Amino acid sequence: MYAQYSLSQLQQLLSAGKLSCRQIVEYHLQRIDQGAQLNAFSRVYANEALQHADRIDHNIKKGQAGKLAGLVTGIKDNILFEDHPAQAASKILQGFVSTYSATAVQRLLNEDAIIIGHQNCDEFGMGSSSENSVYGAVRNGIDPTRTAGGSSGGSAVAVQMDMCRISLGSDTGGSVRQPAAFCGIMGLKPTYGRISRYGLIAYGSSLDCIGILGKHTEDIALVLEVIAGADAYDSTSAQHPVPAFSKLLTARKSFSWRIAYFPEVLQTESLQEEIKDCFSQTLERFRQHGIKVEPVSFPLFDYILPTYYLLASAEAASNLARYDGIRYGYHTTTADNLERYYKKNRTEGFGEEVKRRIMLGTFSLTSDYFDAFYTQAQKVRRLIRDETQKILNDFDFILTPTTPGTAFRLGKKPTDPVQNYLADIFSVQANLAGLPAISVSCGMDRNGLPIGLQVLGRAFDELTLLQAAQWLVGRE
Repeated sequence: MYAQYSLSQLQQLLSAGKLSCRQIVEYHLQRIDQGAQLNAFSRVYANEALQHADRIDHNIKKGQAGKLAGLVTGIKDNILFEDHPAQAASKILQGFVSTYSATAVQRLLNEDAIIIGHQNCDEFGMGSSSENSVYGAVRNGIDPTRTAGGSSGGSAVAVQMDMCRISLGSDTGGSVRQPAAFCGIMGLKPTYGRISRYGLIAYGSSLDCIGILGKHTEDIALVLEVIAGADAYDSTSAQHPVPAFSKLLTARKSFSWRIAYFPEVLQTESLQEEIKDCFSQTLERFRQHGIKVEPVSFPLFDYILPTYYLLASAEAASNLARYDGIRYGYHTTTADNLERYYKKNRTEGFGEEVKRRIMLGTFSLTSDYFDAFYTQAQKVRRLIRDETQKILNDFDFILTPTTPGTAFRLGKKPTDPVQNYLADIFSVQANLAGLPAISVSCGMDRNGLPIGLQVLGRAFDELTLLQAAQWLVGRE
């Protein structure tokens, strides 16, 4: 009903009295009820959202509404919202209620956005299918037998099915962009430090970013404008100035762009043929508009994925050591001594994928293997970052597919975890390099499943990525 409108168009209707925030919230709540079988939400805050809508309607009449009035937002289950539960889709955090809001959430609320609920995801953001969840699997709205992607699968489906207008997810190795690709929407991972991580439950602290999922480029631009910027509560947040993205979005210079792509990508064995064709057609579309497109070899391509998984798992092992069942969250009732109490809490509280990554990370951090694995991975990460930045000195952005395949069927993941990790082969580079990237839907495969393209850009140049996304979807 409202999906065809951008937020600015909705706000015009609100200001003219032709629409109310309550009506918008009621519409999204209806969509949530209709799509309940998709399992996108872990919790819905219906009454609270309606009460907030009524307050905003009152402020609109007084001319005192915020920049995001009318924006209904969902947040991933690993992002904190004061006085609300947050479990990161894990049994280990059962019963935990946050005492504060994440900076990104608070900045949304300050501008009159409405939080409609927390959204389902892979446990602690570890997964590419949103099946590793204490709440059960998320289903794709296009085909409920297929995955929505992960780990921000619930956030992507909620936007896909108009259960909310914008979702906040987290992206450690592609967890915003991959589900955006599978669900046919946009997903932006900003530059590391652009959005404060305060209030994001940590997975890999040097890789984690809060990202934005939506259908309209201008909506994503405005939300980024509101939630980005320095934060005294997060020492890793950047002091870099935040442009007025929403106002600068149409001031693009597409015909002066220079675009790089990696020939190695097209040679990837797991790359679906239809994605390869879509990617090649997009490159040709750029060329037809006089935009320079050039192949650039990336000799470190084969090292990107193993480097990411070594470092991410090591950071996960460190970050998740705090969850012991003593102070909050799940605790067993069957242990007869303290040592068994700790072991049973963590054994029963964590899912299989989380335990696998904790063990892998702990192994790589042991004194016997620290230099051979973790230290070497850090060195390779630096080389990957430097080589990527070197390319971006000569090009405006790098174009790749977002994923090697389209949405696969639920329950059909390979039994070999390494094969599962290949779903992130194109997305993790942006996290290792700390650079921004956006996924844009560019077509469908023969089964009617969306295909996503990724645009990876220079540090703190989200504007160019948003302009490229605007150009790719044809919303001039």
